[in-house]
Amino acid sequence: MSTAAMPAPDNNRDLLELTEQAVGDLDRLLDVAARHVREKVIVDGRVSSAAMEREQRAAHGLAWLATYVASLRQLHNYAARLTDSGAFGELEERLVRLGFAEYLAQTFGGIPMNQGEIVRLPDLGLTEQEIERAKTAAVNDLIASGNTPEIRRRIAGLIRHKAGESIFGASGLDETMEQIRNEMRRFAEDNVTPYAHEWHLENAYIPMDVVTQMAELGVFGLTIPEEYGGLGLGKEAMCVVSEELSRAYIGVGSLGTRSEIAAELILCGGTEEQKQKWLPKIASGETLPTAVFTEPNTGSDLASLKTRAIKDGDIWKISGNKTWITHPVRADVMTLLARTNPDETGYKGLSMFLAEKPRGSDEDPFPAKGMTGGEIEVLGYRGMKEYEIAFDDFEVSSENLLGQAEGQGFKQLMQTFEGARIQTAARAIGVAQSALDLGLKYAEDRIQFGKSLIEFPRVSDKLALMAAEVMIARQLTYFSAWEKDSGRRCDLEAGMAKLLGARVAWAAADNALQIHGGNGFALEYPVSRVLCDARILNIFEGAAEIQAQVITRRLLETRGLN
Repeated sequence: MSTAAMPAPDNNRDLLELTEQAVGDLDRLLDVAARHVREKVIVDGRVSSAAMEREQRAAHGLAWLATYVASLRQLHNYAARLTDSGAFGELEERLVRLGFAEYLAQTFGGIPMNQGEIVRLPDLGLTEQEIERAKTAAVNDLIASGNTPEIRRRIAGLIRHKAGESIFGASGLDETMEQIRNEMRRFAEDNVTPYAHEWHLENAYIPMDVVTQMAELGVFGLTIPEEYGGLGLGKEAMCVVSEELSRAYIGVGSLGTRSEIAAELILCGGTEEQKQKWLPKIASGETLPTAVFTEPNTGSDLASLKTRAIKDGDIWKISGNKTWITHPVRADVMTLLARTNPDETGYKGLSMFLAEKPRGSDEDPFPAKGMTGGEIEVLGYRGMKEYEIAFDDFEVSSENLLGQAEGQGFKQLMQTFEGARIQTAARAIGVAQSALDLGLKYAEDRIQFGKSLIEFPRVSDKLALMAAEVMIARQLTYFSAWEKDSGRRCDLEAGMAKLLGARVAWAAADNALQIHGGNGFALEYPVSRVLCDARILNIFEGAAEIQAQVITRRLLETRGLN
């Protein structure tokens, strides 16, 4: 970028002072809000489940407020890092200004939990005086100066001239991560993007030669230690890979999720023999895993699982029903959660199995004794196929009880939640970026009333805010990955990244389709697929409502105590 396109360093420092002050102001407001919510949901010194249910709007609103505070803090940190390295260019500076202005305005005017639910600060119990104290000069300055027609128009112009580049605005990652991004993008542009929409329309499997190429690139062994045949990289690399592959097609980006979950389960809870047996095969792509957890009528309530595992000599016999199982037909092993102790209610009686099975086909999906199933037809998130599965005395060798430990299944699964939610947030960013790519291209190419659609403010405004929100979600997701890679607890940050990323992806897809007008509603246009793919992100890996509930419970452990 030329020197003329770079904001003056003094202006950058002035902006950083404002954003730092605003984040501090919001952080103090969050503490006050947490105290009010605590008063609503704490009974006899503990969080009351009944009170949390009764006060869901306030409780979930607190989660969203905290997510906004965390998001703006990471956007500030992003600006500070780029400023220190001399990489804070014109586009990055305007994205930060717009992001702060919009999210601060929403904080004080109403945060959209989804399209029809706007949570406002009084819903959390905050008084008018408490709200006004938080609206400091820094907050008001950022709101007034950051979301102007000039800034929105300039962002649209800048990304218009950067179409075809990797992403819009510097990522804030190092050169190694950007090399990984570029490698994944080249692979996707050659092998995925030209064919993804056809796969979607035909509800076809992602071809096995694509899966094989992904394995050769190391996608399935990305975070598996080198001693077990993997690349030994961290969650940061996983984010970059998941983001770029999902940008091409969420099905391809999600293939790695199955291997990521299985590998993390085995690494955290498996015996050394299990690690030696399974991890090299997963890393190489020789073994494709699938996760078999959810049951009909239980959803996120894993404590209510009914699938039974009964010990019979050297085998376990599994009986029960599972649903929403992704890519099970072509999988070689299932990470299967079942109840081994019927006398233990809730989570305590659950155990995890590495259940081997033969690969199937559309004609014979489950060529295994004691296992049947039927496909669930879905709007989007295709390429792997979803199934309901019934087990009837399906046999699993006793050596495949994870960790050789009964009753530890839920605990073992909990260890994967952080990574799974970080990965889902990264997939959401990829989908959102894809929507932005498609919306931008159509806005440039489509001529109406003698000029390109992008020349109309309502269109360029959409693109500008999409770019800002994608960057906000990206920085929050990267931060959660860095925390995980540093060995720190990050379930709060991972949950927030997933919560926000899913909403951003859906908004971006919806806006991109709107830019397409009637053509966006036609199946032949890829944006119709992206809209369908984006919708699942608010549901799986913890529905947005469940995610907000979990975030609030964690917040109340540390916030609002004084």
